[in-house]
Formats: sequence, C-alpha cells, structure tokens
Amino acid sequence: MSLEVRSKINSLSRDVASGLLFSAAGLRAKGYSDQLLSKYKAGGWLEAPARGVYRRPGPPLKWQSVVASLQLNEGSWSHVGGRTAIVQRGLGHYARQGPEPIQLYGPETLPSWVDKLGVPEKFEQRSDGAFGELRVYRDEKGVLHRFGKSEEPIPPDKLVELGLLEVRWGTFDWPLIFSAEERAILELLQEVPERESIYESYVLLQGLVNLRPQRLSALLRACRSVKAKRLFLALAARINHAWFKHVDLKDVDLGSGKRSLFAGGKLDPRYHITLPADLDEHAR
Repeated sequence: MSLEVRSKINSLSRDVASGLLFSAAGLRAKGYSDQLLSKYKAGGWLEAPARGVYRRPGPPLKWQSVVASLQLNEGSWSHVGGRTAIVQRGLGHYARQGPEPIQLYGPETLPSWVDKLGVPEKFEQRSDGAFGELRVYRDEKGVLHRFGKSEEPIPPDKLVELGLLEVRWGTFDWPLIFSAEERAILELLQEVPERESIYESYVLLQGLVNLRPQRLSALLRACRSVKAKRLFLALAARINHAWFKHVDLKDVDLGSGKRSLFAGGKLDPRYHITLPADLDEHAR
C-alpha cells in the first residue's frame, strides 16, 4: 500500500468514526468529493446503506446508531423523547407490547435516508414545541449548546435543568440525548388524544414513582402546552404518588376555561379538563 493511499485511509478512519452514519453533504464539507466517496465505496472502505449516507463497513445498524449519528454528526436538535424515552429507560413495564416507532422530538424534519437504512424500527419525528426553548444540539466538536444561547456550552450534568439527560450506549459509549422521565411524560401527554392513548399514558404515569418534584415544577413552568399540563396534573392527582404533594404550581400557566377532550368524559373539577368516564378501569 502506497504512502498516499495509507494517508487517505488514515484520514477516512479519523473523519468517519466506526459505527456511525455520515451524510454525503457532511462528508463533502470535510473535503470528500462525490468522486472520492464513490472510489472509497468501490474499494470497500465505505458502504452506503441508503442513498446519500455512508458508513464504514461493520455490524448491522441499531436504531441507537442512527440517533447517535443524527446528534453527533448532523447537528440535529432532536432527542429521544415521549413514550420511547420512558420505555427505553426501563420505566414502561406496563406499556403495551409490540414494535413501536422511535419517537424523536425536535424542530426539524428527519433526513429522508433515516427510514431507508434497514433497521427494524421506524422513526417518528414529533414537535418539541411545548419545550421549544429547552432544545440542545452538538457542534462539530461534540460540545452541547442550548437553543438561543449557542455561545454558552452546556456541561452534560446541566442537561437535567432542561429535562434532558445523556445516556451512554454501545461499544463506543455514544452519548445519546434523551428526555428525562419528567419531560417525557409531558411530551407524551401533549399528543393525547390525537396520537397517544390517554389510557396508556395513565398506566405509564402510575409506574413513574420516583419523579422529582423540583424538576417537574420547573418543567411545568416552561411547558407551553396547557393541555399537557392539565392532563398531567389531573392524572397525577388521581394516582397521588408521594412526589405529587411536593410539586410547586406557583407561576405555572394553566390557561383559562374548560377543555373537553373526550366525548362523554367527566370534567376534572380542579384542573378543568375532561377525562374518560372509564379511566379508572385501566388502573394497574
């Protein structure tokens, strides 16, 4: 192998981390022309699991590899949230069984190649509008930054203040951004009843016995979805976990008027939102 070829392969190994996906646009920004990428693919140094995206040959992709690639290489604002965050962190013992899409919450549209990679799971982009000011992304050096305050790096241990956390995964210890359970349950309730079941949300909340009231209080103040906040409080009051009495609702905007979500439902007299009349039949 010539010194020139060895030098190119060393550069490729440095720029294309094993196990991760890289978009063609991102590699072009690093100085790899389409012609050079085609040459590397033909030589077996790269493979293209979908059009417009490359990786070094290796074991089959996992959905976590896809998320790590979006967050670490593509500058994505999206994080694993909602139902997926609860279930994947081992807190969804009472969730329905079966394949479910990986729910990513963020302001952008997922790249077209994401669902063409051959991984068993599908990906579902959902709006993070309820927490639009609590977004983060990684720059090209892997440093975390907060929306609107990009000049201020965020230490990973400060993510909890935004209702987020860093979950390490895989052989390469990739740092994936997940919603903490306090934020995840609010994200889930934001989608009730249009895309999520109130019954499953109720059962999942029953299993969240260790929520942190101080963190909950801060997220309730930050949350823009009046529906999610009212649903959360109405359900949490019925379950009455030990943490509930310590939630501080000072400065939490619960809007005005009554909210009717379920035909024939019962109005919660405290939080002025309807709940299904048969809700208690779904208690675990």
